[in-house]
Amino acid sequence: MRLTMYTDFSLRVLMYLGTRERGELSTIQDISNAYHISKNHLMKVSHELGQAGYIETVRGRGGGIRLAKAPELINIGEVVRRMEDDFHLVECFDPSGNNCPISPVCGLKGVLGRALAAYLQVLSEYTLQDLLLNKHDLQAIFQRESLDTTRQSSNDNDL
Repeated sequence: MRLTMYTDFSLRVLMYLGTRERGELSTIQDISNAYHISKNHLMKVSHELGQAGYIETVRGRGGGIRLAKAPELINIGEVVRRMEDDFHLVECFDPSGNNCPISPVCGLKGVLGRALAAYLQVLSEYTLQDLLLNKHDLQAIFQRESLDTTRQSSNDNDL
């Protein structure tokens, strides 16, 4: 099972925001700098995270985004289920596109179905808080990456 970049970025946004002080606003640019991810991608991800109630947006001058819930209330399995567009591990998991001739008698579908359920069950055992046990280490990396991005941008402007 491989998560889409969209889901990966969603989890990264939540982790970044989870390292901030409760209520502290961050900008998409801050997150983009910390992860070296396209601002446009993060805007789409943030929009859906907001619609799902994981983050809230404050508009206007001095605005930004922040967690809408405490990290211990954000379940990782739930986030992954919400952000992934499908869990079609193999052709037969998609009823509309299943052309496999052995599908009605295949034992693999059941095995993969159980594996997928176990995968999602493990993710559901964790919250965002569990991913933030090393919060100070994450903050240090985010700060260093943001500084590196700022320096690089400044050097690019000097050329």
